[in-house]
Amino acid sequence: MLKKLADNRTAIGDYLFIILGALVQAVAMRLFLIPGLMVSGGISGAAQIIQFFTGWPIGVMVILGNLPLFILGWRYLGGTRFALRTTISVLLFSVFTDTLIYILPSEGITGDIVLQALYGGVLLGAGLGLVYRGRGTSGGSDILGRILSRHKGVAISQAYLITDGLVVLASGFAFGWERALYGLIVIYVSGLTAELVSEGNNILRTAFIVTSQPDAVSNRICTILERGVTILPGTGAYTDQSRPVLYCVLTRAEINILKSIVHEADPAAFMVIGQANEALGEGFKPLKKD
Repeated sequence: MLKKLADNRTAIGDYLFIILGALVQAVAMRLFLIPGLMVSGGISGAAQIIQFFTGWPIGVMVILGNLPLFILGWRYLGGTRFALRTTISVLLFSVFTDTLIYILPSEGITGDIVLQALYGGVLLGAGLGLVYRGRGTSGGSDILGRILSRHKGVAISQAYLITDGLVVLASGFAFGWERALYGLIVIYVSGLTAELVSEGNNILRTAFIVTSQPDAVSNRICTILERGVTILPGTGAYTDQSRPVLYCVLTRAEINILKSIVHEADPAAFMVIGQANEALGEGFKPLKKD
């Protein structure tokens, strides 16, 4: 019973993120990108280009453009769960985009093309990040990119580059090449912001420690930093000697303390410090089911 309540609470939170994310994306479109004639790639960007020549509503075209990709996503990306969250995200973004024209100024709030690109990219990325935090997708090239990555072995960054690049190229013919170049800035800024919002800025550190004093080092890490340590068996290729390898995950603030701990226990130890985007489990964020 308690587990079911917790799952329901999590689902409600996810849908709130998706709703808010769709609204923020639509605001970015109406206040900055549409007035600035800049596209961010994907179905919404293609819809902007078509709307410029035909006057058709952008939101309606976003829905129509997503239908074939939606069918593919249903089949390849998770069935009902994928379908429900993606449908809500796409429909709300489309509705907000077509209704905000009656609320927000059609000319936007600035005529400066640089401000339009930067603020449009930040707002758009924030909206995307909120949707991702709700474990949803924004449809369009997001669906296509994930399908190509999962089933065709194409890196997801390359898939996005292909799909968004074609739309930006088309915008160059429609709006001019200066606007297309600023569109690339929008894509870059929105990508960084989406990652920051969806994953946070709490970049973690990982440490591999090769030491002849594994007990002393691991005990100090466990007692002083209160972090878990995994001991892995290792063999030096040059010396052919067995040497335990310690592995642990820490925050950035704990790295200098770790260095002191290792140096005090074994000055001859070898340590490699890396970076991790996320850690799930005890001591960090809880591991949740999608």
